[in-house]
Formats: sequence, structure tokens, C-alpha cells
Amino acid sequence: MEAFFTALPSPLVLAAVFAIITVAAVVQAGLGMGFGIMAAPLLALVAPQFVPVPCIWMGFFTASWTALAERQGIVWPEVGLGSLGRVPGVMAGVGLLAVLADTVSFSLVFGLMVGAGVLISLFGRPLPFTRPNMMAMAALSGTMGTITSVGAPPMALVYQGRAARAARPTLAGFFSIGCIMSLAGLYLAGFGTMQDLVLAFLMLPPLLFGLWIAARTQARFDTRFRPFLLTISGAAAVLLIVRGLM
Repeated sequence: MEAFFTALPSPLVLAAVFAIITVAAVVQAGLGMGFGIMAAPLLALVAPQFVPVPCIWMGFFTASWTALAERQGIVWPEVGLGSLGRVPGVMAGVGLLAVLADTVSFSLVFGLMVGAGVLISLFGRPLPFTRPNMMAMAALSGTMGTITSVGAPPMALVYQGRAARAARPTLAGFFSIGCIMSLAGLYLAGFGTMQDLVLAFLMLPPLLFGLWIAARTQARFDTRFRPFLLTISGAAAVLLIVRGLM
């Protein structure tokens, strides 16, 4: 029991985590996206014990919140197809984590995955909404999401041309199920512990606080804020890659 509590983060680290999660939640509410791609790389830099499992728990919470609120707009056949495609991605993500020898190599792979997400968000071209494209992007999303909790960029490529009233709740439903799949794979492979669940609960208060701030201030960010968000994420990814190479 003593070893468990000594492994918990220091008050300074907790303060940094609180700030990151709060701001990420405000961004999520203001843009309708961005929680994972902002929070995950910053957490990996200052508090790596919060990734990937605790951050995936937060992804499940935020996605489920949206899916429940907008459940009437979910296109369930698309959720089912995407979830099927995510299976090999989750397996690939867990397999890749299994061969990473230490935290340094994990930092490198984590940074590369987040960097790929940023590049996809900046330069990725919309893909036709077809079954093969959906399956392929869901698999890529599963790999990236299992390792980093950032799995949205690949799915955005096939949903860019879809109406927001259907795309948003459907993607929320997909990520709700997808996060559970990733968590199941990580826990079955021994990468998830009870402490990860405790750390996830520690992230809930700042998440709710950020959503409360966004609701009180009616925070809304237009698309001009998106490059700023991606710049922060990209810079954090570069720092993680540098850390992994040193």
C-alpha cells in the first residue's frame, strides 16, 4: 500500500496535470475537438504516468458524454463498421508497446505518433466515404489511439465531407467503443493497472472544471484557433521525439 501511494504524482505534477486537462476541456468544448491531441503530448512531457491508459479513460468519458447527449444522431452501422476496423489497430498498438524496451523508446514512438496525428490534421486530404477507407482509417486510429489516446485525425479524413449533425455523434459513439477496446487490449496485455484507474479519477475534477468554465463563458473558438492548437501539439511531439533520441 505504501509503495502505491509513493508512486502517485507530486503536488507540483498534479497542478500541471490539472492545468493541462482544464485547458484541454475548454478547447474541446470550444472547438468540438482537440482534447486528446492537446492533452496527451503535454501529459507525456510533464507526467508520463498519465499516458496512455489514464488519458484513454478520459477519452472514453468525453466521447461517451457526447454520444449520450446526441444519441439520436448516431449512425450505428457506421459505428459497427468502424469498431470492426479498429480491432487490428488495437492489436497492432498493443503489440508495438510490447516491444518497446524502455520509457525512452516509448517517448520516441509516442512523439512520432502524435506528430503523425498533427501532420494528418494539417495536410491530410479528405477520403471518399467508402467501406475500405473507413476500415483502414479505423485501424490506423486504433493503433494511434491505443498508444497515445490520439485517434481522431485518421477518422476525420473520412468524415470531413459528412454533415456535422451525423458525423459528431457517430464519431463519439465510435470513440466510446474504441476506447473500451483499447483499454481492454492494454489491460489484458498487462499494460493497465488499478493505479491507472486512480490517475484517471484524478483527472476527472479538472475535466469537469474545464467544461464548467466553457459553459459559463460560452467559450467558442473559430477555425483560426486550430493551427495554434496543432502548433502546441506539434512542438510537444518534437520534444518527445528529441527526448527519445537522446
